[in-house]
Amino acid sequence: MPDSAIHAYTRAEALEDGLLIDVTETARGARLPVSVALTRSAWAYAVAWNDANPELQDEAGRLWDVLYLAGVAAGRAGVFRRVPFDIYRIPNTECPSAWCDDELFTLHLVIGRGDQAEPVITIMCTDED
Repeated sequence: MPDSAIHAYTRAEALEDGLLIDVTETARGARLPVSVALTRSAWAYAVAWNDANPELQDEAGRLWDVLYLAGVAAGRAGVFRRVPFDIYRIPNTECPSAWCDDELFTLHLVIGRGDQAEPVITIMCTDED
């Protein structure tokens, strides 16, 4: 029986379409030696920052925090392909006080195969596959 798949959506297409955001270059400094991408939702929730917001945050620092903790999670992955890890973040909204309360939330590091069967990591929100 012939393969019933007409088309598979590739990782390269997801990167090109902006559904995944490639952070491989920064990730190498955080002990992640393979291609790494964040889903658009994970980026928006954990990394994106409005520069007009007066808090002492920026996207580079927030990305580093996510990738550092993802590197720690990868180190304890063992045989698991999906590893949750927690991160604190300041909400990306204007706050009435000088500092907003940090939020603890969970992201997932997913170890899988890329388009050429190479190892890749995708960081996503808990409700994403």
